[in-house]
Amino acid sequence: MLKRTLFFSTPYSLSLRDNQMVIRTKEAPDMQKSVPVEDIGVVVLEHPQTSVTLPLLNALSDHNVAVIFCGDTRMPNAMLMSLDSNRTQGESYRAQLEASEPLKKGVWRQIVEAKIRNQAALLTKLGREGDRLKPCYCNVRSGDADNREGVAARIYWAELFGREFVRMREGAAPNNLLNYGYTILRAAVARSLMGAGLFPAMGIFHRNRYNAFPLADDVMEPYRPYVDEAVYGLYAQGRVQLTQEVKGALLRVLFADTRFAKVMRPLEVGLTFTAASLAKCFAGTGKKIVYPLLE
Repeated sequence: MLKRTLFFSTPYSLSLRDNQMVIRTKEAPDMQKSVPVEDIGVVVLEHPQTSVTLPLLNALSDHNVAVIFCGDTRMPNAMLMSLDSNRTQGESYRAQLEASEPLKKGVWRQIVEAKIRNQAALLTKLGREGDRLKPCYCNVRSGDADNREGVAARIYWAELFGREFVRMREGAAPNNLLNYGYTILRAAVARSLMGAGLFPAMGIFHRNRYNAFPLADDVMEPYRPYVDEAVYGLYAQGRVQLTQEVKGALLRVLFADTRFAKVMRPLEVGLTFTAASLAKCFAGTGKKIVYPLLE
């Protein structure tokens, strides 16, 4: 079932009653709305004066909701993560922990290939030279030993935003839009991984000791072009500031159509397919991590 994404950019009081999130404004506490917790997938808490009760946070955690807390700059800063979101979690953790190096290198090869294919597809969709990336995604080696991901990235960003653009976290616009979109995507990926019984802190390729969710960073790679497409559209309109409307547009990426082999699903649902397929790879019951092809 498609889950709802809730974004709170003004002061609200959020509490729990009858397994429903009760939403009240501080200015008019008698006026309220409610949303079933089971219908929620992502909650973004942006305003510093938003209040949330502990019973609600526990209920959101029990339903594996990705709750994202924003810092003083109103950029995503932290996330609530459930410690018990899958009935076979212990078994899945062991399989993930015991995964062999050849298995992880093989999975990473698939991830890199899927990412570059989607980058090429996006460039072609936008009328750019997507075929320039074909040599990069053809015959990717185990573990991406010759760094085709990096080679493709240089071509991709130059084609997408021009030769002057440099993709870096603290860089000029639209880096700020990309940062925000990727953070939301990362949280949704982490939620899907937890739902599949996997531990986001144990990565395949990303292994920075200061990174709390390296597996989410691994798995999200082929989904990044969906964020890039949204950012490209906003940037082309001259919308380079993270206004509430721009943030809303980036949040809606979670509902973008994603096409798999036989079905079309919203991106948020597609993430569950990908996470489940990765869990099967670790368990030895599958060999392919499932990703959509951007159209």
